Amino acid sequence: MIGFGYDIHRLERDKTLVLGGITIPWEKGTVAHSDGDAALHAVCDALLGAAMLGDIGTHFPDSSPEFAGISSLELLRRVVGLVREKNYTLINIDVTIVLERPKIAQYIPRMRDAIEPIINTTSNPATTASTYISIKATTNEGLGGVGAGDAVAAFAVAQIERMDRTK
Repeated sequence: MIGFGYDIHRLERDKTLVLGGITIPWEKGTVAHSDGDAALHAVCDALLGAAMLGDIGTHFPDSSPEFAGISSLELLRRVVGLVREKNYTLINIDVTIVLERPKIAQYIPRMRDAIEPIINTTSNPATTASTYISIKATTNEGLGGVGAGDAVAAFAVAQIERMDRTK
């Protein structure tokens, strides 16, 4: 099963920028009910979609005080739990973060390190866990809100597999 996720958040001065589960020092950060991690929100939606479990807003509504300021790593942990309850295992996630500034390529290894223990992809002893997690960064070439530095967007795909195919 394959799922797709997308998220976008406005950027404002004096807010915290969290992407891929880590805080990135920058003059702007996301405006959001949770920590505003567009990358992990896209991953959550991709996983939920692949498992046919709806979307992140269904499970963690931004109208709920319970999720105010919540870490997206915790949201991912809960989503992985929901996916596993349906007897799926994660095969691969691929994330593209679209952000004009700051340049974030140097943070990608830390993002993978933050995500890997949650998705627990160490089931294949022939490879390292991070080989299942692809994170890429790009810009919007100065176009639109993302290109103007007013937003960050992320796209993700996830591949999962049912452990018991007889169900």
